[in-house]
Amino acid sequence: MAFSGNFMCTSFKKELLEGVHNFLNSGGDTFKIALYTNSASFTAATTAYTTTNEVTGTNYTAGGNTLTRVDPASSGTTAFTDFADTTWASSTITARGAIIYNDTAAGNPAVVILDFGSDKTSTNGDFKVVFPAADASNAIIRIA
Repeated sequence: MAFSGNFMCTSFKKELLEGVHNFLNSGGDTFKIALYTNSASFTAATTAYTTTNEVTGTNYTAGGNTLTRVDPASSGTTAFTDFADTTWASSTITARGAIIYNDTAAGNPAVVILDFGSDKTSTNGDFKVVFPAADASNAIIRIA
């Protein structure tokens, strides 16, 4: 098994301190989500989007979907941001996981690796990635 859980990439954490990523809804960077087969190998050391072992299929384009950002917010001592759900409509895809990356920054730096837990398939139907609630306990990106 190539995926081993969900995590923020180490390079992303460093790049936050360098000001590489802008998650603001207005004027922020473009973030994308690309889907991968179980043959993909991602670790916390993953630094960028790659086409290696990216899925292929009907209505899937290499590089994945552009995500709609949710403005960063905070609650208590936790800052967080999230994305709106995304769908590949009328698609035929089998994916085990995904990478969210910054399509605006040089080199398409990796942000988050998502492990779906098992292969997920759509057959001439919608392949949808549902993001958790945008709050301090559940948002896909949280810094406490």
